[in-house]
Amino acid sequence: MRKKVEEALAKIRPMLERDGGSVELVDVQGTVVKVRLTGACHGCPMSQMTLKAGIERVVKENVPEVTEVQSV
Repeated sequence: MRKKVEEALAKIRPMLERDGGSVELVDVQGTVVKVRLTGACHGCPMSQMTLKAGIERVVKENVPEVTEVQSV
């Protein structure tokens, strides 16, 4: 499953990089994915929206067994 999550994150990473940020996979624990927002995304006031409406949505679409994406 980790490989599928990495592939899903690769799809959204270019959008984040356009704004000076990125995302890295920290861990997959069961059906929960833990990621770290980096660059301009780290500490951005919109980071929670990016996480839930962007990253989590794309990961769940590509890896249906994922139930949640958390930022660590």
